Amino acid sequence: MAGLNNLKSDRVVKAFERAGWTHAGQRGSHVKLTKEGNPNILSIPVHKGRPIKQGLLRDQIKKAGLTVEEFLGCYR
Repeated sequence: MAGLNNLKSDRVVKAFERAGWTHAGQRGSHVKLTKEGNPNILSIPVHKGRPIKQGLLRDQIKKAGLTVEEFLGCYR
């Protein structure tokens, strides 16, 4: 899906926060997000100047229990 190309990591983190995830800390260049009721921890790489790779983002969206369309709705 072309909608997941070249998404900025800081905006991806904010989109997950809009979907109910909470910033649980950062280790190095990775932001950790948690959500009550979901056993998964999302780890989003925040590298300046580099977009998040599509496969990694799809995996994190799936772990979050969202569809790509729901995620993109939070991203906009």
